[in-house]
Amino acid sequence: MGKGKHWRYGVILDAGSSGTRLHIYRWQDPEKALKHALKHGQSDALNSLPKIMTEKKWTMKIHPGVSTFGDKVADVGREHLQSLVDHAMQIIPREKVKDTPIFLMATAGMRLLPQVQQTALTSEICSYLRKHTDFSLPDCDLHIQVIKGETEGLYGWIASNYLLGGFDNPDKHQHGKGHHTYGFLDMGGASAQIAFAPNSTEAEKHANDLKLLRLRTIDGSPSEYKVFTTTWLGFGVNQARASYVENLEELYGTENSQSELPDPCLPKGLRTTLDGTPVTDIKSVKANTTIIGTGAFDECLKQTYPLLGKDKPCDDKPCLINGQHVPAIDFDVNHFIGVSEYWHTTHGVFGAQEGDKAYDFATYQKKVKSFCAQDWNAIKSSIQSRKDKNKYAMQDAQEACFKASWLINILHDGIGVPRIGIEGDKMPKVNVSKGALESAKDKGFLEPFQPVDKIDGIEVSWTLGKMVLYAAGQIPPKGENDDRGNEVGFGSNPVGLTGVKTPTDWQFPGSSWRPFAGGHHKGGNSTIDDDHDDWDFDDDLLHKRGGSTTGFLGFLALLLLLVLYWFRKRDRRVRLYTRVNSFVRRSRKQGGIGGGHGGPLSTFTSKIFGGSRSGNYERVSAMEEGLSGADQFELGDVDSSLDDSDSSDGGSGSGISSSSSSSRFGGNRTQPQLGSLSALDRSGLVVRTDSRERLMLPPFSQGGVGRRSRAGSPTRMKSPLMSPLDER
Repeated sequence: MGKGKHWRYGVILDAGSSGTRLHIYRWQDPEKALKHALKHGQSDALNSLPKIMTEKKWTMKIHPGVSTFGDKVADVGREHLQSLVDHAMQIIPREKVKDTPIFLMATAGMRLLPQVQQTALTSEICSYLRKHTDFSLPDCDLHIQVIKGETEGLYGWIASNYLLGGFDNPDKHQHGKGHHTYGFLDMGGASAQIAFAPNSTEAEKHANDLKLLRLRTIDGSPSEYKVFTTTWLGFGVNQARASYVENLEELYGTENSQSELPDPCLPKGLRTTLDGTPVTDIKSVKANTTIIGTGAFDECLKQTYPLLGKDKPCDDKPCLINGQHVPAIDFDVNHFIGVSEYWHTTHGVFGAQEGDKAYDFATYQKKVKSFCAQDWNAIKSSIQSRKDKNKYAMQDAQEACFKASWLINILHDGIGVPRIGIEGDKMPKVNVSKGALESAKDKGFLEPFQPVDKIDGIEVSWTLGKMVLYAAGQIPPKGENDDRGNEVGFGSNPVGLTGVKTPTDWQFPGSSWRPFAGGHHKGGNSTIDDDHDDWDFDDDLLHKRGGSTTGFLGFLALLLLLVLYWFRKRDRRVRLYTRVNSFVRRSRKQGGIGGGHGGPLSTFTSKIFGGSRSGNYERVSAMEEGLSGADQFELGDVDSSLDDSDSSDGGSGSGISSSSSSSRFGGNRTQPQLGSLSALDRSGLVVRTDSRERLMLPPFSQGGVGRRSRAGSPTRMKSPLMSPLDER
């Protein structure tokens, strides 16, 4: 991949409860993006956030999670992080590493550890990364941290709306009542999150419960949103399952640790230990408490419902889950997407395809009931016979029924999403443009809920939201010398505080901005000098290619004429050679082409036309002219940005917005640089002669100049462009 000095990179390690996933992102330098948008009058681009790009091969996940190193902190770097760092170093250009920030942000798994273990782990991780990598890590507390569930939810909300276009094209995403953003639901192994912008009535009513989020578009304009976000620690699928098993033990009791507990949330006939390990040895069954599946999904729904904690005291209604207050959700305008377990539990085992339209409760529940009623041996045989089986397929099938019941309860009884397809509920009426409406309907995003894994080929991950925030923080504010009061980041919504624009608990993205080199842009106009040689974007590239094509065709025509001439009579070639040689000599005397003995044109003509075999022929000597030869030719930096043709199937999507990223080339050329070789170094003879014998050099031992190797000629020095182009 091409080197591009105008690319910025970022690395995020998502340290979850079950494993750590590496994400690498890149985006165009904001100054270059602004110059291009201004040059081409692209108002949409000026009002957009930076275009973040990634690819499938730029991610990597390892198991287990960082939290498992709580008792062996010193091993977390060598045994866990190093393989992720090595992968990142294969992607990011070496010259970019020092300017590339690295973040490790731990979520629910680490939140469950004692504070002393959390602190020890984050400290060790920061020390290891500083010692063993050159990535930018100026602030340990900011770059290596255990983030709150609310922060994770907010990052996910940013990522979702970024990919769906709710930020850059609000006019095309009007859902009614002035609302144009989408809600976000996430569920992992240990926790679940929700984030959404309430309708105007609820936003005013619950202003103190909202977060103020501030981004910055390419032209430096601030963009503010007020978002509600909360988390339910212990309500991820794995923690919910652990709580459920405890309830089974209380419900049926155990006698001398040899009881068998019937479980309607396991496929019929499946037997496991309390921790979910399948039991095949009859001796183990007699010696330990086991769980036996009954495959009664309706009963499973009833027994998982109490885990929602709907009976807990609620100080301020409405309370959705575990007595936790949430502003009322207006499903006429709030359309949610669900990621992680919301996606995996509605797809995969139950056969839903990525191209399916919106989630339909009735259809989904029918599939689940049919699957869970099957005998476990039949399910196992079916999985073993599949060609596309993987090592997690059996475990996924074993856990599918409980996960489905938990998702249904959380989604419909907890959050209150309408049960489309069974309760007579219909898709809310919305006020959107026709094109956006058709596109959104096809993808299901105007339904109350739609599970997603990718949008236009890009994985929906909260890590993307963090990087969008970071990239926005690199853009200078519009028309100001600083951004005090308009900093990018998020914090408490400053309600009723006159003159306060940035709360005291403000969370900064970790990035900083610098004024643009050519002056700051004001009022949408830039004083930056445009570089006509910047080949950064598609339309510039096509224009340049047009000129290059014309020149190339001309070169081919000249080459054809020379080839044709090659087959003409030799005496005519010699006469033409003499004329060209004379022209070269005159030009060199005037500082023109060819400078120096064996200049590019004289060497070329000598090879094409040949020399005279008679005693009368000419030699051109650099010493005769005494010029500095143009035998060094330098090319300036060439910056190339990759388009979709460079991308793997992870794709680069719409910047990652909903359109594909573009190929961009940039750079400039300097004029040929005249060398400073001495006349002797350019060795050649001063005198024209008619005798070949008089041209012979004395032996080297007698002071002869000898013969210079062409390999050492400055003309054969490599251009900077001949270095490997390794940007990935």
